[in-house]
Amino acid sequence: MNDKLFTHPIPEPVPIGCYNPKDVVFLLKNLNGLLTETDLQTREQKIQSGGHYSEMLPIEYEPTKDYLDLFNQTLHESATKVAKAVGIVSERILQNNGPKMVLVSLARAGTPIGILIKRYLLEKKGLDLPHYSISIIRGRGIDENAILFILQNHRGAKIQFVDGWTGKGAITEVLRQACADFKAKYQFELDSDLAVLADPGHCVKTFGTREDFLIPSACLNSTVSGLVSRTVFRTDLIGDKEFHGARFYEELLKGEVSNLFVDTISKEFKELKLQDAKFQNIDDNAEVSWQGLKSLTTIKEKYGIKDINFIKPGIGETTRVLLRRLPDRVLVDSIENTKLKHIMLLCEDKGVPVEEYPYLTYSCCGIVKQIS
Repeated sequence: MNDKLFTHPIPEPVPIGCYNPKDVVFLLKNLNGLLTETDLQTREQKIQSGGHYSEMLPIEYEPTKDYLDLFNQTLHESATKVAKAVGIVSERILQNNGPKMVLVSLARAGTPIGILIKRYLLEKKGLDLPHYSISIIRGRGIDENAILFILQNHRGAKIQFVDGWTGKGAITEVLRQACADFKAKYQFELDSDLAVLADPGHCVKTFGTREDFLIPSACLNSTVSGLVSRTVFRTDLIGDKEFHGARFYEELLKGEVSNLFVDTISKEFKELKLQDAKFQNIDDNAEVSWQGLKSLTTIKEKYGIKDINFIKPGIGETTRVLLRRLPDRVLVDSIENTKLKHIMLLCEDKGVPVEEYPYLTYSCCGIVKQIS
């Protein structure tokens, strides 16, 4: 392995988050006491006037009882479906890499999915793979110190990147560029393949499904992702040999459902049969067509949206808009779509208009309000 990777030794991480360290190790610096949250209006104004989203944290949405009830109902109803998608993506990952690999999930939506893949491969294949969760940020790239730490501690193992879902495929592209930059700097090639549970944007080749369905972990923020905030990168807070940062919301421990989510899905693995038709029909030549991104051009033109990044397609991304951005409206393929109950509840709660847009590639799209 390239000596250049070892000239910059990275210290061991300090534990953060509420997951069992056997499930995942976060390579993140705890920013508690160093950073406070910014209200939505101020944060949106800063982002839209040139500030970077990774320099601020939004105030975490506190779900209502109705919303939490809906999360629990969705988790119960979709557990088997999610487990099957985990099984499919896990089988593909193993087929692509062989057993000597490290799972590296992208914090924070990727973290619970990475845990489920790790647990599936342990239960079904007897493989106890290392699993880390690291930061990747649009416009800033991947946390190089986290990658160096993994390579320094797992020589010769292949890294498999994991995320929750795709929207437009922005992070897919950030990851590809980050791997190219890493190779130029360290002369070491990383595989930029991104494995996701759901790929409604048709922008990766390793996925569990391409259906735009509600993954229960997309419903909530930190309470379903190990009580860790979205990741932050600011040079005044992050030292030369430190990982990207995050807040650890220990004060939300009572409302934490991170372990409930992964435990509920994991219980389904015992019943999964590899002879299931869904496993037999894994298409190894699945086309990466980017059809989701292409379909957004007409929405951009119709609504006079100046920046395509203001359109957040798919159930996961629309949920994020409603939880931590200032939404202008939500487009849905059908008002009657039963997958969108939590979207409708959030729109009602926040007074966000919903419009039917029948030719959507996705189930829905969230549009961020443009602040002039």
